[in-house]
Amino acid sequence: MADNTTLTVPSDLWPIADFFFQGLGNEVNMNDESEVGMLFRSFLLLYLTTVILAIITFKLGFARKLPLMKTVVVYAVLIIGTFLLTLILGLNLPLPESLMVAAVIMGVYRLRLHRERKEKQS
Repeated sequence: MADNTTLTVPSDLWPIADFFFQGLGNEVNMNDESEVGMLFRSFLLLYLTTVILAIITFKLGFARKLPLMKTVVVYAVLIIGTFLLTLILGLNLPLPESLMVAAVIMGVYRLRLHRERKEKQS
């Protein structure tokens, strides 16, 4: 009969996920409250990192200001969608890493655009 009290943690995680899940080892004993707590804390930190990077990417990538209600709807959908993506694909794909690269590229683009507009005005 299979042992359902342990959960296997992959050992080949992407860097940010590996940073958050580094103290867990290869298996999590679901009967040990401290290990389950570490698992939930690690997932929550990975999720919050992904949400923060998604919000930064959205702010840098979306040029127009939206009305308040549309902004609330966009952020709600972003938070729910990020949770689902992190839950399903968070350990298998480099979600935070990809969002970090996108945010850096959009940040550099916005900085150059700002400098170009400033030079054009003067």
